[in-house]
Amino acid sequence: MPRSVDSGGHAESRLRRIEAVTDSALAHLDLEQLLPELLKRVRELLDADTATVLLLDSGGEHLVAAAASGIEEEVRQGVRIPIGEGFAGHIAASRKPLVIQQVDPTTVVNPLLWEKGIRSLAGVPLLAGGEMLGVLHVGTLDSTPFTEDDVEVLQVAGDRLALATRTGLTRGERAAASALQRTLLPALLPAIPGLQLSARYAPGEASGVSGDWYDVFTLPSGWLCVAVGDVVGRGLAAATVMSRVRTATRSYALDSDSPTEVLTRLDRHMRHFEPQTMVTMAYAMWEPSLSRIHLSLAGHLAPVLARPGERAELIEVPVDPPIGIGTAPVQRRSVTVGIPQGATVLFYTDGLVERRDRSLDDGLALLCETVATGPTEPLCSRVMSRLVGTSPTDDDIAVLAMRRQEAEELREISFELDAIPEVLADVRATLRRWLPSAGATPEEAGDMLVVVGEACSNVIEHAYGPLGGTLSLRLEAREGEVLATVGDTGHWRSPRGTHRGKGTELMHQLSDDLRFEHGPGGTLVHIRKNVTGGDPA
Repeated sequence: MPRSVDSGGHAESRLRRIEAVTDSALAHLDLEQLLPELLKRVRELLDADTATVLLLDSGGEHLVAAAASGIEEEVRQGVRIPIGEGFAGHIAASRKPLVIQQVDPTTVVNPLLWEKGIRSLAGVPLLAGGEMLGVLHVGTLDSTPFTEDDVEVLQVAGDRLALATRTGLTRGERAAASALQRTLLPALLPAIPGLQLSARYAPGEASGVSGDWYDVFTLPSGWLCVAVGDVVGRGLAAATVMSRVRTATRSYALDSDSPTEVLTRLDRHMRHFEPQTMVTMAYAMWEPSLSRIHLSLAGHLAPVLARPGERAELIEVPVDPPIGIGTAPVQRRSVTVGIPQGATVLFYTDGLVERRDRSLDDGLALLCETVATGPTEPLCSRVMSRLVGTSPTDDDIAVLAMRRQEAEELREISFELDAIPEVLADVRATLRRWLPSAGATPEEAGDMLVVVGEACSNVIEHAYGPLGGTLSLRLEAREGEVLATVGDTGHWRSPRGTHRGKGTELMHQLSDDLRFEHGPGGTLVHIRKNVTGGDPA
């Protein structure tokens, strides 16, 4: 269609042109389908040779080619235009349409346009609700200028595109944030002998996923680390920062022996690499015996502690500034809290207790009334029911309940692991936590660490071929003794080397009874050790 029209048909032609780019059928297309369809229609309406959509990047400093027709290499080559520079950059900066008839390095930043032979360009800003989203421009290989009518039609297309883009980006961002959140929250909480764990996560209905998270992980030393936090902000940006905070926390935990050191290093990391970010966080380290936790708060609400026979209460701990605040390091503080058997600790984010129609103090009081000792799964359900109920929430919520199990629950535990060298650290950590509760003294526990560790190492080295297999471990506490059974389902290979067998000798020396049971279904190693630390408690 030619860009000029006779005066008699001007109004009718203009109406048809606008209707063509506002067709209701376009409303059913997603953004990936809408962009090429709109560009195709715009090219036909304006008799243009090229049409391009450039969208503002996340940093807000550049336009990036998102879709093109007639000059597809703009997208393939990842064209980026600085805001304020060249033709498209000037439109984005001024937020006004622009028409030029001189396309060369003095007017256009993108060399593809003049190399293509473009002689005339018309462009309009993509604005939605006052927000700058990008630029739509068309070009021709002849020098016929674009008219005011052409620019008006182009702006109609731009407005339609801007609304669809904002909707599509918002929908896509929410989906991406939700997917990221799901991958980072533990799909399965770790099995920690001596602890029962349950958790809940609920996104805010008004704003969708943001930056709340919880994490539980063990260290090679046998310590157990817990992190519950909230990145200030919404959507994909907050979820992305949350993922980096979670990774950094785990990394610093490997080389730190106190919660204050972890938070101090994390704070330094965030102030340098994420200077516009603020994070609140509760970070705790459980001792291998699980009898005490070391807790530090960075602008976060205190966990609730419920001891057997006592009313639940907030743990008294000083609250230091959030992560990422200020420019100077903070002298962070921590407390050490005894956790008797049967006690429950509940960590949470502020979305659980903050409501527009309820003060924070009332929310915390209700939480303390709700938390009690007992199985953690019903506890989480009860907490969410009483504090959330059927009311919509503005903020997302993370809840993590941890209960130190009673002695009777720990008399016998069993689990299965992959028969690979990396699991030996997990086995040692489990033994360090379980043996004291089974009545073993530090010396007796040390002997069992050696004997069980040697048995597990033998399974990994001798029981399976290259395809590997599984290792089973059962621990049982009796009055005055502990029993361990290490099993496999493989067929043992002969020891390699001329000086083997020292490990079995040592196992006999450090245990009170050691038996090997070989069968067609695999091998069981039965280990018994007398303990003098008293009855399991």
